[in-house]
Amino acid sequence: MESYSTITIIHWVAVVIYVLATIFNVSGLMFRKERATTISYFLVGAGLLVHGVGILWWWKIVGHGPYIGRFEALSSNAWVGLFLYMVIAHFVPKIRPASIVVFPASFLMIAIGIFFEPQVKMLPPTLRSVWLVLHVAFYKISLCTLLVALAFSIFFILRKRTGIQWLTRLPDMETMDILAFRFAGFSFTFWAIAMLAGSIWAYESWGRFWGWDPIETWSLITWVAFGIYLHLRRFFGLKGEGAAYLYILCFILSLLSLFFTPLIDSSVHSEYFQ
Repeated sequence: MESYSTITIIHWVAVVIYVLATIFNVSGLMFRKERATTISYFLVGAGLLVHGVGILWWWKIVGHGPYIGRFEALSSNAWVGLFLYMVIAHFVPKIRPASIVVFPASFLMIAIGIFFEPQVKMLPPTLRSVWLVLHVAFYKISLCTLLVALAFSIFFILRKRTGIQWLTRLPDMETMDILAFRFAGFSFTFWAIAMLAGSIWAYESWGRFWGWDPIETWSLITWVAFGIYLHLRRFFGLKGEGAAYLYILCFILSLLSLFFTPLIDSSVHSEYFQ
C-alpha cells in the first residue's frame, strides 16, 4: 500500500511540473517571452524524468508494461506523447506552438488516471506477446501526432475567425494547414500499424486476425474516417477551414474509439481500460 501511495505522489508531482510548464509556455507565446518558453521546456524535461521514475517503479511492482488498466494506459499515453513531441519539436521547431495543446492534454490524462487509482492487474497469457507491445506502442505514438494536428487545426480556425493578437505570432495559415495535414497522415500510418500488429497478436492468441468486437470495429471506422479526410485533401483539394473542422470531427471519433468504447462495451480489449 505504501508503494501505491508513493506512485500516486510521484504522478501528482509530475502533474504539478507539467502545469507549471504549461503556464510558462502559454505566457511565453502570448507575451513573446523567449525565456519563459525555454523554462517551460526545461520543466517538461524534469517532469518526464519524475514521471518516468513513477512509471518504471509501477512496472517493477506489477511485472509488466504500463498498458493494463486506466491508470497505466493514461499515464503511459501522456509520457510517450510528451517525450515524442519534445523530440520532434527539437528537430522541427515550427511545430512548437502545438505545445499549447500537447502539454495540457498530457497533464489532464495523468490527473484523470490518478483518480482511477493504481491497481495491480496480472497479465493474462494471451497478453504476453511482442505484437501486443507494438500494438499498444503505435496507438500511443499515433495519439501524439493526432494532438499536434489538432493544435494546428484549432489554431487555423481561431486565427481565421478571431482577432486574437498572439495568434499572429504562429506560423502563417498555409503552413498550419500543411502541418495539420502532414501530422494527420502520420497518425493514419501509425494507427494502421497498430491495427496490423493487433491483428497478428489476435491470430497468435485466438487463431483469427479479426473478431469484429466493438473496439476493433470502432478503431477501423476511425482509421477509415482519417483516410477519407486525407483522401479529400489530397485528391479533391479540401483545405483551410473546412479541412480543420473535418479533422476535429475525426479527432473526436478517435477519442471515442480509444477511451470511451472500452467503458461501455465488454470485449477482450476492455481489459486495458477497466
